[in-house]
Amino acid sequence: MVLRKHELEAKLKDDIELVRSGVLRDENPLDLSEEFSELLEACRRGDLRRTQELISAGVNINGKDRFDYTPLIVASLCGHYELVELLIESGALAERDTFQGERCIYNALNDKIRNLLLKYDYSKSTDPLQPWAAHISALLTRDTPKTSDITLIAASKSFELHKFLLSARSPYFQGKLTEAPEIETWKLPQSIPIESFQVVLRYIYLGDIPRELVDARSGSTDEEVLTGIDKISKQLEIDKLWEAILSGSDRRLARQRHQDEVNRAQEQIQGFFQEKVLGHKMVVDTRKAHEVKWPHDNSIFADCLLRADEGGEEEDENLDKQEESNGIPIGPGAESRKQNDTKKVWKSVLYPAHKAMLIRSPYFETMFSSQFREAQTSEHLHIIKIDCQPEILELILTFLYTERSECPLELGLDLLYASDMLFLDKLKNKAAVAISTLGSGNNNVLVDRTHTHEGDETGEIEVEPINVYDVIHAAWDLRVQRLEEFAARYLAYRLEDYIDEEEFTELIHESASRLKTREETDTIELLDDIRYYLSERFRLRFEDAGLDEMMDENGEISAETAEVLAAQTNDITAEDKDAKGIVGAENPDTISANAVIAEALTGPAGVVRTLDGELVEDEFASDAINYQLLLQKIDIMLEKLKLDA
Repeated sequence: MVLRKHELEAKLKDDIELVRSGVLRDENPLDLSEEFSELLEACRRGDLRRTQELISAGVNINGKDRFDYTPLIVASLCGHYELVELLIESGALAERDTFQGERCIYNALNDKIRNLLLKYDYSKSTDPLQPWAAHISALLTRDTPKTSDITLIAASKSFELHKFLLSARSPYFQGKLTEAPEIETWKLPQSIPIESFQVVLRYIYLGDIPRELVDARSGSTDEEVLTGIDKISKQLEIDKLWEAILSGSDRRLARQRHQDEVNRAQEQIQGFFQEKVLGHKMVVDTRKAHEVKWPHDNSIFADCLLRADEGGEEEDENLDKQEESNGIPIGPGAESRKQNDTKKVWKSVLYPAHKAMLIRSPYFETMFSSQFREAQTSEHLHIIKIDCQPEILELILTFLYTERSECPLELGLDLLYASDMLFLDKLKNKAAVAISTLGSGNNNVLVDRTHTHEGDETGEIEVEPINVYDVIHAAWDLRVQRLEEFAARYLAYRLEDYIDEEEFTELIHESASRLKTREETDTIELLDDIRYYLSERFRLRFEDAGLDEMMDENGEISAETAEVLAAQTNDITAEDKDAKGIVGAENPDTISANAVIAEALTGPAGVVRTLDGELVEDEFASDAINYQLLLQKIDIMLEKLKLDA
């Protein structure tokens, strides 16, 4: 342990010197901005939703405050497991062989968080762009499906490349290809060694620069290859190539410069995507969408068109009905319907796209590799209809081209289903994260449902950000464990708003019926989770008040505990209870326990109401009674459904 400490101290000193000399970049820079301070505070509180919003806004999650605390260290120290998971998945540094990485592990509040940190290696925790960069690199050697549209020809070798990528990464190619988008071959000068072109192309396609630039069987020397690289890099205006070559054997420096290049490439391709793909989208009448003709030799270098209809399946059905009736009004009020129909023009949005980026989705990869019509040659670009709204398709395309995915809560479920359809597991997970984090709060979001509490004299309405019934069905349909847990927790912390609804009862019955061969001893998974989070909800309340010893191993106030508390407290008489308004439970032992809790905490105070409308002394007494009432309501519901759980 002591040796490990000395090693860390020595490594820290070396890293500080390299940072001071400008060779290395500080991976955890000091950040005193208000936004970063707000992020740290959200991590202390365990506020998932606010943390997600700040990450999406671009706050550096790897910064540190004046005390050398990073958001990951704070979340780990405070014991917020889901927040630690969110930070790591968003790119927070957790490399064990660094000072800050070791602090996260050693300061973790519990083993659950510590094990989570330990299982993440560098590639997963610090490089969220790695899958995207790996796909770009694979395009250089990938044969199936064919996505290349230009061939660079040397004396003894040819390279199958992509115009859109060359145009995005090199100002030289951008100018040349814009002037002649129809060009299909490009001859390379014979005077430059083939190894020089290979190094440059590996750099453009985000591959690692080999340490040995010249193969032993090559007829070129190192000097000739380096001279050729210098000429090409100047002509193509890619001046950062030399930095990658000069990184040499320094692993950390090479990794840092590669990350810088990946980030630079992402910005370049994002700019191309915004200008060419989104900038050239077409909004057309849905009835005429199939008539759009785009040539193959277009200035965007697109090789297909993706179509999304604004009205989805409902509009398709209406269009089919219109076509079947041949425009002739049928039935009572048909004339007025015809007038309304003529006012409504269904719209479709067409996006020019590149197969090279679309095949990140196994759905498109299979489509373009098979005998489907979309994989065959045609006079004009194929139009591929995607069953989702245009705004959802834009989110998907943004992810495929740039790896970025900022999903608004109101689009979360639609994006979840569309990602599942396209087999984009990472985007699907990001949509689930957005729902489970942004959906946990009540501020500034679109609403799906509202609740008014019974007995609320103020008439205030609690606005809920998401329809949890839709969430749980999506979790079941798409097998998303994160959303199942989120929905159960969401329901448990608002159970009084849902327990009496018929839809909630149907949901529990549906959960029970998900077991094809249900036995009497089988539990109801959703109900088990709700009970667990319900006990957690009230247990946390009593733990905060120092009353956790009053609850048994199931998180409940037992009758035995109530009897002991009643025997120890002779000051609470029936007259005292009447004077304080402590009523609302049929079991006198429970009343005594609640009275003791109230007296121990605050003494005589104002009164509050329980879920059944009765008055009690304070909120802690109310919680104790409400917990029992909710459990009783669950039992009543199960009896109604004739279920044993």
